[in-house]
Order: sequence, then C-alpha cells, then structure tokens
Amino acid sequence: MVFYLQPQYLIKCTPQGILQSSRRWKSTLRKIDKLLIANRGEIACRVIRTAKRLGVRTVAVYSDVDKNALHVAMSDESYRIGSAATSESYLNGDKLLKVAKVASCQAIHPGYGFLSENVEFAENCQRQDITFIGPPASAIRDMGIKSTSKAIMSKAGVPIIEGYHGEDQSNDRLKEEAKTIGFPIMIKAVRGGGGKGMRIAYSEEEFIEALESARTESQKAFGDSVVLLEKFVAEPRHVEVQVFADTYGNGVHLYERDCSVQRRHQKIIEEAPAPDLSNDLRSELGAAAVRAAKAVGYVGAGTVEFILDKNTHKFHFMEMNTRLQVEHPITEMITGIDLVEWQIKIASGEKLLLTQKEIPLKGHAFEARIYAEDPRGGFLPGAGPLLHLSTPASSKDVRIETGVREGDEVSVHYDPMIAKLVVWGENRPEALSKLQIAGLETNVNFLLDLAKHPEFMAGNVHTNFIRDHYDSLFRDDTPNEILLIQASLTMILTDRIAEINEAVSRDDQYNPFVVESTFRINHEHSRNIKLKFKDKDFITIIKYANNSEYRISCDGGKSSYIVNGEISKSNNKLTLNCTINGVKSKVNIFRNDDILAIFDQNGKVQFSLEQPKFLSAQDEAASTGLLNKAVAPMPGILDKLLVKTGDVVKKGDSLFVLIAMKMEHVVKANRDATILNVLFKAGDNVAKDATIVQFDEQTE
Repeated sequence: MVFYLQPQYLIKCTPQGILQSSRRWKSTLRKIDKLLIANRGEIACRVIRTAKRLGVRTVAVYSDVDKNALHVAMSDESYRIGSAATSESYLNGDKLLKVAKVASCQAIHPGYGFLSENVEFAENCQRQDITFIGPPASAIRDMGIKSTSKAIMSKAGVPIIEGYHGEDQSNDRLKEEAKTIGFPIMIKAVRGGGGKGMRIAYSEEEFIEALESARTESQKAFGDSVVLLEKFVAEPRHVEVQVFADTYGNGVHLYERDCSVQRRHQKIIEEAPAPDLSNDLRSELGAAAVRAAKAVGYVGAGTVEFILDKNTHKFHFMEMNTRLQVEHPITEMITGIDLVEWQIKIASGEKLLLTQKEIPLKGHAFEARIYAEDPRGGFLPGAGPLLHLSTPASSKDVRIETGVREGDEVSVHYDPMIAKLVVWGENRPEALSKLQIAGLETNVNFLLDLAKHPEFMAGNVHTNFIRDHYDSLFRDDTPNEILLIQASLTMILTDRIAEINEAVSRDDQYNPFVVESTFRINHEHSRNIKLKFKDKDFITIIKYANNSEYRISCDGGKSSYIVNGEISKSNNKLTLNCTINGVKSKVNIFRNDDILAIFDQNGKVQFSLEQPKFLSAQDEAASTGLLNKAVAPMPGILDKLLVKTGDVVKKGDSLFVLIAMKMEHVVKANRDATILNVLFKAGDNVAKDATIVQFDEQTE
C-alpha cells in the first residue's frame, strides 16, 4: 500500500546516475494503492512496471484473444472484458468501470489510444469516484476537438496554421473551403490521432474520395466523423513538446521530440531533443507549449504538437494529445524522469516534482518502432505468430518496450507494433550508433537502413523523408553468396541435429548442442539445396571436402567456397559460427519446416524452404490469373463491399474496403472488368492474399 505523504526529497535515477532535488511542499493527497490499466500490449506492461516499483497493485483487463498476453501475466489481477472487437472490450467504458469497482481500484490509467482521450469515460470515472489518470474532461474536450483547440490556442497567443474548422460539414462546403485554402489540402478528423482519419487531397478531383475515407476511418476509431481542413505544408517537421501540469496551476515542459520520419502519417522513429534547433527556439517552443496547457487548465502528462517549417523554422500549433505518448521513453532517457510515476503522483494530489530550472537535459535518445508490416509493400500491416523474437539486452542506455513474447500472436484486431527499441547516448551520433541493432522481425531492415542514411544521420529530417529518399532507403535486398552459403550450412547442420535428436528421442538427458558442441559437417558427400527468396529460387551445391570442410557452390559448380562451421545454442537462440574461405563470421539463425532466417548486422534475410510438390502446385495455381481477381493485400476485416456480381468497373474504381490493425485500406480494380463473383460478405475476416472479387476472364 502506498501513501504519498508530504515528501521532503525527490530521488530520481537518470542514465548518468542518481540525482537529488531538495524541493519541499505540502498538499492534500489521495491514496492510490490499486490501479486498473484500461489498455493492453506494451503500454500496459510499461505502466505495470512503474506501479510495481511504487508498491501499487495492478489490475489488467483482456479480450478473448489477449487472455494469454504478457500484460495479463505481469499484473496482480486480471479480468476478461469481452470479445476481440474493441467495441466489446477495450472501448467499452462501462465494463472497465465495473471491473474497477469489483477490484476495489482507486484509479484507472488509460495508457494511450482506446479511451485515453474519451471525454465521456473521464467524466464517468469522476462520477464514480475513481481517479482518471489524465487531464480533466474539460481539457480533453477542448483539445480533442481540433477546431476548438485551434481557437483556444489562437487566443492564447500560440501560432496556428491556415485552415477551415467550421461546423458546416457538407461535402459542398468542405470542397469550396478546400479550393479557397488551395491544394494540396490535409483532411483531419477533429478527434483524430495516430494518423487515423487523416488524408491528403492533392487535387480537387481527389478530394471527395479522400474526404469519405477520412470520415469512415474516424468514425470507426473515434465514433465521430467530423473533419477539419488545413493547408498542407510540403516539407514540414513534426516537433512535439512534452508538458506536465498539476492541480495547483504549475506547468513545465520536458523539452521536445522530433517525430518527422513517418509512414501512413504515423511515426516510425523519434528522437529527443530535436536536431538542429537553437536554444532560443527550444525555449520558445517549450514556453508556447506550457501556455497551451495552462490555457485549458491542463493536469498531468500531455504533448503539444507543432508543425515546424524545415527551412524557416517557423512553427504552428497542430494539436494537443491529452495523454501519454508512445514515444515518451526518449523524454525519460534525456531527463531521467519516470513520466508514469509523475502521472500517478500528480493524480494523487502532489505538486509538480521539479521546477522548470530543475529539469535536466542530458544527451540524446532515439526510439524505433518495430512493426509487423511490409515496408516494401507500402508498409501494410501483417498478422500471425511471432515464430522468432530476439531483442538486445536492456541496459542503462538501451531499453526494450514490448507487450509480446516469442510465440505470441500479432492480432489483426489491434495495432501491429511488436516492440520499441529506445537508445541513449551522450550526443546524437553516439545514440544513433546504438540504434543499429539487428535481430528482430518485420521492418527492422528498413529501420537499420534509415538509421544509416547520411541525410538522417545529419539530422535533415522532415515528414516527406521516406518519399524523398525512397530509392536509397529501399536497397537491393537480393541475398549475396555469403548469405546463401550461411543458409545452406545452416540447413546441413540443423538437419544433422534433427537426425541426432530423432535417434535419441527417448533420452531426455541428451542435448546435441552440448554433447556435440564441436560437430562438423562430415557425413554427406553431395547435396543440392533449394532456397526461395521472395519469388526467386537459389540452388547451392554442397560437396564433402575432408574431415571438417565442405565446398559450397552458388553458380552451378563453376566455382566454390571452402566452408566449415558449427551451431551453438544460448538462451534458446541458435548461432551459426562458420569460416568461409578463411574468413570467420557469426550470425543468429532461425529455422522451422517452412522458413530459414539469417540475422546479421544488416538485419534479417528470410528464405522459404522447398515444399512438397502438391503444395507447390497449389501455390502455382493460386498465383495465376492475377488480372482476373482482386485480393486482400493484408489480413483484416472486410468492412465494405462497393461492388456486386454483374457490375462493370473501370481500372482504378474502388472495389472493397479492408480494416486491419485500426487502419483502412481501399482496394481498387487493376483493369476494366465485369464482376463475376464476390466471395465474401461485409464483416468477414479474410486472410492475406484471399480472393475477394473475381473478374471476367482475361489472359495475361
């Protein structure tokens, strides 16, 4: 049980050691010794860790698909709240409040997303005498409606960007306002966040479809389809300021973060402090953010977001996120302050723990978001089991934030983020060097290339960074001969280990990684191995050379490499140590019946393994006639069917809308065609590459 009673000293830990502040105060405090976390995934795990350190008991909630999730295992208690659908679980405020009452919780921490910025939920918490760890409902309301927030900011002397924030939401009025402002135009949900309900219309012809798409996504994410329009800034930087305020009228900022590098209008890598800002501009941004917070009577943690012109450094208020941000760990790394601890203590009635002058700024930090998505496929999200997950060891300057474990499922129902890699250094180059770590799934290769890009290393970032540097960011990822040799050697060694295990499967004491730790390839005279990378096949020829060596050819036997190696196992992870023509290398590996993956300093290269002939025939049949069908580009829920059997469509016409991981994706016809068949109905769950619509026959 924790009581916050007139603290005389605040002790805080930073990446550089222990700092102490002698700030004293007295206040009337409210006990918080049991906390319900109205969220899931990594943020729920993050809150649990701090709560446990403070001696606060935690209560988790879970949907049916999350019953075995990490946040459930970490909590002191957990309660089922419904099906996978968010409306039946994490967005159902009545269920959450009922759990809080049953579990005798004094407070609810909403995390981010879901109900974290829901006015009605914050008000209902207050009515039921449960502390909502966030700002007052009035501040959420004022800042959550973008049109209202911009009016308040303008009155408070915070610069705002040109746009339309009116109540008339008719298509005609919005289109006329867009023409007046000038294209390109940004369409944004007034209650939006995280890129949801946001579209860019580059011309008048694109406007109505972009508008309807933004409205649909906003309604599903926030229960509100109202939008505003803003002049689209061609090369902006996205700079946000972390603010904190208490119930005594005190407010501070904890410096800024740069979140400019984005895809689908969502952040992918963040850093603190922002690069290439003068001290005067940093102070000006911080002061404007504090004015913004005080203008709405803010309490707790919040983020004031600004659009900063890349060239002139003029800035304009964009929005305020009335919650903790996904990227809050980098602020913690440069200040040494636990923001979740501050949230809990301020919600319990304490004053701000430090004054503005006492808040340190030390070093530089980056956060890279690891997503289940395909960067080369337009960053479309994926779903499925995490067959292999290996993370760097945590330390004072490397931090892993995750809500999953190896073997867990990345669900189609929720955000596809797997983990956040957070690093700190004395300066930006040092911190950036620590970001270049390999070993995780999905978009890690892209993040590694991004971190090593010379323009990113120089700090020349803006929101069109990925678009402008697309060719250099998406390098040729065809595997070279060294990778093919490492993969082939892995096949031989893992097959040999499997044979040994098969032979002694009745003996639980036997471990081939220990008993034969010096095992070398020496039992086969010749073997061909087929490896498939994407749609291309690679065949290597392996021949036994002598007692410990093989010759491996990647060019049909014209030339070969002299190779030997062994596999070791540590912490349930496999490592291949090999020598190729006298050059030693060490890589992490993963293999099952279907795939083989190599992890090195450049990220991951994954091969598909040869399947039985009947499965290969099925795959070949499924891949033919691509012009005669429209398929789901990702696993998800079929939200809308826009065509029916017999309809005639033109190339580019919208066919159906897919919702996956809170994102909306419109699939369009790839040619002029007549619809022969629609194979699913709205509301169905569909797999990646499932045929949704069939066209009339047309050969390639």
